[in-house]
Amino acid sequence: MNTFILVIEILGTIAFAASGAMTGIQKKMDIFGVTILGLTTAVGGGIIRDILIGNIPPQTFHNPIYATIAIITAIIIFLLGYCGKLIYNTKIYEYLTFIMDSLGLGIFTVVGINTALEASHDFRNFLLVFVGVLTGVGGGVLRDILAGNTPYIFVKHIYACASLAGALVCVYGSPYFGLHASMIAGAVVVVLIRFLSAHYKWNLPRIE
Repeated sequence: MNTFILVIEILGTIAFAASGAMTGIQKKMDIFGVTILGLTTAVGGGIIRDILIGNIPPQTFHNPIYATIAIITAIIIFLLGYCGKLIYNTKIYEYLTFIMDSLGLGIFTVVGINTALEASHDFRNFLLVFVGVLTGVGGGVLRDILAGNTPYIFVKHIYACASLAGALVCVYGSPYFGLHASMIAGAVVVVLIRFLSAHYKWNLPRIE
């Protein structure tokens, strides 16, 4: 596997696993629940992606490194909280969860596009964008459902739209700037939009 891809996949796995684990702690789950939530958040989107593009069995089951890293990360987060090293404060946890979730969203959006390209170069651009967004948001949706929350994607700031913007940058920028540079740019766009939307309270229109 390309070292660059491996590194960003590991970073994304850690970010999403931490996001899931902190959500589990907020929900007062035990160590098993926190670990499962971290694992599901980290690998859920990738499993959905692989099933969609016909990459069976999913990559997670081919290479246990991602599941292992997710489990270890979730356990570390739990132990930090249990031992008092990570002081429980709702605002702090929400902020840390937001950061990790944004990083994971950006990374897995562009990783999903790369995986689809590796599986088949016949995919049209709109399908690559769709796969990227699904990979990015899938783990978070599963996390929120298991935690009993309305999925972040439907109610909080700009989420799927940020993933969509990053996917478009990655897909349509790669012919001009190269895949790796476009992946970095796409991930940065996702994170930047997420932070701007949180800071300026951007939300899609809704009926109050």
